[in-house]
Amino acid sequence: MEILTAAHTDIGTKKTSNQDSLLLKIADTSVGKVVLAMICDGMGGLSQGEVASASVIQAFSDWFEQELPYQLAKQDVSDIQYRWDRLIKEQNQRIAQYGRNKNIQLGTTWTAVLIIEDHSMLIGHVGDTRVYRISNGLEVLTEDQTVVAREIKRGRLTREQAERDPRRNVLLQCIGASKIVEPDFITERPERGEVIMLCSDGFRHVISEREIFEAFSPDRLTNETIMKQKAIQLVELNKQRHETDNITVLLMKIL
Repeated sequence: MEILTAAHTDIGTKKTSNQDSLLLKIADTSVGKVVLAMICDGMGGLSQGEVASASVIQAFSDWFEQELPYQLAKQDVSDIQYRWDRLIKEQNQRIAQYGRNKNIQLGTTWTAVLIIEDHSMLIGHVGDTRVYRISNGLEVLTEDQTVVAREIKRGRLTREQAERDPRRNVLLQCIGASKIVEPDFITERPERGEVIMLCSDGFRHVISEREIFEAFSPDRLTNETIMKQKAIQLVELNKQRHETDNITVLLMKIL
């Protein structure tokens, strides 16, 4: 299995700092190629969100380098999921303690994808960063942990109403700002020819799913140079449409 990758992040048009953080690590291992992709969106309205997002990124980078080889030897994805859950809860406590010490409030979302050769894909998720699968169409694999997503699920809001709702960005939980964090986990099987996309919420507010699909459909992303160009084009389109948040997208095409 081979994987083409590209990523792009931008401060956007209004923020004074980029509180999004991303991670992309690739390794050839005893069980084949392994890729870890991750986006953390530091809370824009909270102080030092970039500290929170960078802290989680560093924790998972260390895990990839130091612990993953031993966990791969067990060939048990549930063991990796358990370790991810513990890592997120440790980070929740650590970031919250940092905030108390500094007398500030900070937090971050977390969305991660681990692809193990062509047989396993583990997704971990807290907040409203997203994972999409793009093949013949566009499929959102994660579920937003937001007030409006919950209200849509309960039938109290339509999707059109949710787009205009003032609670659109209110999270049900985030790392560092919630007393208890319970990550969502999804296990999928990677399919050759498909594209996996991760993005922060700033990437998807003012562009359509059709525009995302047309730019990132697998037949168009034939090499990493084109993938990077397309990522930059859509980020710039977001800015032209006056997206005020930080904007981050990460692409993986499985060959």
